[in-house]
Amino acid sequence: MKIAYITTYDISNTSTWSKNQVGLAGAGSYIAKSLASQSIELDYIGCLNKNFSLLTRPKWSFYRNLLHKDYYRWAEPLVLRDYAYQISEKLFRLNSDIVLCPENAVPIAYLECKQPIVLWTDSTLAGLINFYPYLSNLSKETETNIYAMEKAALDRCKLVILSSEWAAETAINIYGLNPCKVKVVPWGANIGCDRTSDQIRILVESRVSSPCKLLFVGVDWYRKGGDLALEIAKSLNLMGLNTELTVVGCQPMTNEPLPGFIKSLGFIDKSSQEGKDQINKLLRESHFLILPSRAESYGHVFCEANSFGVPCLATNTGGIPTIIKENINGKTFALEANISDYCNYIVFIMENYSEYKKMAISSFEEYQSRLNWDVATQTVKQLMTELL
Repeated sequence: MKIAYITTYDISNTSTWSKNQVGLAGAGSYIAKSLASQSIELDYIGCLNKNFSLLTRPKWSFYRNLLHKDYYRWAEPLVLRDYAYQISEKLFRLNSDIVLCPENAVPIAYLECKQPIVLWTDSTLAGLINFYPYLSNLSKETETNIYAMEKAALDRCKLVILSSEWAAETAINIYGLNPCKVKVVPWGANIGCDRTSDQIRILVESRVSSPCKLLFVGVDWYRKGGDLALEIAKSLNLMGLNTELTVVGCQPMTNEPLPGFIKSLGFIDKSSQEGKDQINKLLRESHFLILPSRAESYGHVFCEANSFGVPCLATNTGGIPTIIKENINGKTFALEANISDYCNYIVFIMENYSEYKKMAISSFEEYQSRLNWDVATQTVKQLMTELL
């Protein structure tokens, strides 16, 4: 099988990934590597030029400065058709069997080609409107363009693969897709893992029960629930459970001085070896990853935590319930849950430490069985083979 691998960005150059794109771009990079390891030939088509700035720049200025609304030129039909033209020019010179886009509908919205098109993403963009902050103050024009773009792309696709049940249900409900062409295949961890079950057991046994070490990882303090994680750590200490909270990815947004049990490390670049080693060390030593997100389409970091035998505590929103199975690799809480709900659960698990160890081991088993890229791409490879 020969795949034309379509992205707007250069998957090999992390410096070109935007803040809103980094999750998708990281996934795209790992998907490519995993498919290549299965002896699948990939024709990379990326680094698309963003043209028509003379048209789109005045529109952006008009919406932002006068109407105080967000306008995105990547949703403009003229830009999308130009993306499709660039891809077609390259695709014409290739002998690919299938087109796979591991990003979103943007590059394939108006793509005309003889090959069947497959989209594999974490959510439709329409599903994120008024769910994610960057899509919550849209101009009417951009919102209309997004719906039209995705409708065109999804109609062209022979197969639409989403990373969670939530994303699949959202896509079907919004666009009336035939459920037969929609499949759910969870994404993996954007982190290397050669750990074995025996190594994880040794690692879990080496974690002492006190202090309870919580790890928060996220670049968006409020959306990821950093304020809630901070209050949970405070309450646990007041309840008598010696607790530490390490914050990675952003600085805590609080008007009060940080307590001594809060460690704020800021952004850590995982593309560097030093950054990888630092993240790996934090995951090895943590008892829980805590991420009470207010909105989350998926969350690679949950899979990454599980790859170290670290259970996850999060909210029951978006794609998170596809990853976290209750009391197997963590627990999800309702969006309206009280701080005490989290605290009572953590205290119970840490006071019954044998139960914690069981959950830590089963967290790694979940990573091994379904939350890694090898399993994911093997499943997608089979789906594409059947499609052909």
